[in-house]
Amino acid sequence: MPIYSAYPMGPVVAVVVMVLLVLFMRWAFGTGYGRGKRPPAAADGLLVRVATLSRQESALALRAVLSDAGIRSTIRTPLPGRADVLVFPEDADRARALAASFPAAD
Repeated sequence: MPIYSAYPMGPVVAVVVMVLLVLFMRWAFGTGYGRGKRPPAAADGLLVRVATLSRQESALALRAVLSDAGIRSTIRTPLPGRADVLVFPEDADRARALAASFPAAD
């Protein structure tokens, strides 16, 4: 077998290996676009909104009231002039009751 007849096989094998490597990497490290994703459930430990207030100061005051009642909370400001108070799902009912009696609740 002459050496010049085997030469074209080297680049062909290299291209095939590269294509297979690219396909594998795309499969292994892809974003999963098109795959069905389950929506998060409350049991996943996600926080729930108990109040939306128009001022950051009011949200901080409500958070202090919740803290005095032993309820852990945080504040999210999705838009200017809006503040959401978030708590864990197991404390949501008590927090909503306290938020309803809070005088600055908008």
